[in-house]
Amino acid sequence: MRFSINIPNFGDFADPRTVATVAAATEQAGWDGLFVWDHVVHRRHQRPFGDPWMLLTAAALATSRIRLGTLVTPVARQRPQQLARQVATLDTLSGGRVIFGSGLGGPIEDEYGSFGDTTDPLVLAQRLDEGLDLLQRFWSGEPVSHDGQHYQVRDVTLLPATVQHPRPPVWIAGFWPNRPPMRRAARWDGAVPLFASARHGHVPPVDQVRDLIEYLHQHRDDEKDSPFEIVLGGATAGEGAKARDVIGPLLDAGATWWDERQLQGSDELDQLTPVLRRIEQGPPALY
Repeated sequence: MRFSINIPNFGDFADPRTVATVAAATEQAGWDGLFVWDHVVHRRHQRPFGDPWMLLTAAALATSRIRLGTLVTPVARQRPQQLARQVATLDTLSGGRVIFGSGLGGPIEDEYGSFGDTTDPLVLAQRLDEGLDLLQRFWSGEPVSHDGQHYQVRDVTLLPATVQHPRPPVWIAGFWPNRPPMRRAARWDGAVPLFASARHGHVPPVDQVRDLIEYLHQHRDDEKDSPFEIVLGGATAGEGAKARDVIGPLLDAGATWWDERQLQGSDELDQLTPVLRRIEQGPPALY
């Protein structure tokens, strides 16, 4: 199992210099990754927001080993060509350490409706799927022509290609037991489920995790032999025995990453001091 730190892109973490501090501490303490949220506006959190790609650029410059990415980027909110350049530039800068997390994003009314965009989840899902397909083609460095339902491209080659070939890993998020996002995840490289019974920061029930993993395996292409990641998360105290009790059963169920998170309703969600304190305690010890 690998271990990552998860932070929002607002509050204290809207400042790239703060995120660089977090990234350096994350690497020094032995964690494997750092992931940031990708919100433009979240009316529940009336705070300063930072651009996630600028934040991750600062993190890349402050580190040399840990994986870096967003959890999650709403592709349907973006222009795929611009997003492709941001990811490829970060992958080049970091030496091939980017993981691309994606999903519909939300709250939909905030992220889309605030700017006059559609809030129809079916349309957004169509744009997400079409946009993901375009991203992987753009990242290849090969010519791209596309005449789709939502995007058109006329013989464009975007260089440089990503350092990682054929592309950075793509992880897909969604709420379980909602099936369509997890069927989408099965087509890519990993699943980042949230659970209706265990929101951000809460440890998911093991029985639901088992059901989810069984469902994912049912929808994986039998010809795929590439690694597939199951990314679960929550808040742990950093104490060995307690961490084993919490995470051990999830590891046994098939989880491959533990993403350390603050409780979304906590005042400490976007504060540097408590997050840094947890980082410095190191990843959960499972053995």
